[in-house]
Amino acid sequence: MNLDLSNKNALVAGSSQGIGFATAMELANLGANVTLVARNEERLTKALNQLPNNGQQKHNILVADFNEPELLRAKLERFLDSNTNFHILVNNSGGPPGGPIVKAALEEFHIAFQRHLACNHILATALLDGMKAFGYGRIINIISTSVKQPLNGLGVSNTIRGAVASWAKTLANEVGQFGITVNNVLPGATKTVRLSSIIENKAGKLDKSIGDVEHAMKSIIPAKRFAQPEEIANAIAFLASPSASYINGINLPVDGGRTASL
Repeated sequence: MNLDLSNKNALVAGSSQGIGFATAMELANLGANVTLVARNEERLTKALNQLPNNGQQKHNILVADFNEPELLRAKLERFLDSNTNFHILVNNSGGPPGGPIVKAALEEFHIAFQRHLACNHILATALLDGMKAFGYGRIINIISTSVKQPLNGLGVSNTIRGAVASWAKTLANEVGQFGITVNNVLPGATKTVRLSSIIENKAGKLDKSIGDVEHAMKSIIPAKRFAQPEEIANAIAFLASPSASYINGINLPVDGGRTASL
């Protein structure tokens, strides 16, 4: 199996922490040159200094805020003017706040649409020409299992995640002929800052302890535990590799079996 990413350039969004950072680490472990993207320069620099380097790899950072799509576009254009093109794009951004959909304000949908779908589109379309020229492209979107089975209390997230999945499938159909694949990884409950926040909020609303909420959440997962970010990153890294060349347009749950649908 060919997992070698030597001489491949990867851009990983939301990579200063959590699943994004774990993904950047794994891609670097496989030999890729990794550019980290997030809005906090201090955290990015700290993450950059932790990336594995075989002495020939060239890692970088791009400071950008996904709440400002047009500013992201401008920064990316300037960045590409002075840097090489990319073979691999990992789209990743923090999820929208929770809450029932009937209580969601229109502005919440607008913000989530821009942060997720619009920014994914900006990044992908900016890198496609380079991928076509290389004859090699991997676009991997980190979304959610809500694409297959909407999650209670995440109304805005369910809506926007579904839109991103449909966008990705459409893009996969259009660019597959150029040696470019587009796939979605759907993490289940993963030990990240976001999961901790969800658990704390749920515990407060239900007047239960954090331990009780965690136990209830784990009880519906066949694996009976939360994922580590590195376990999600392993799936992403495989889809980025040469060995995944004929996998295109899929939604891949990495959730310990929690999703009930096929």
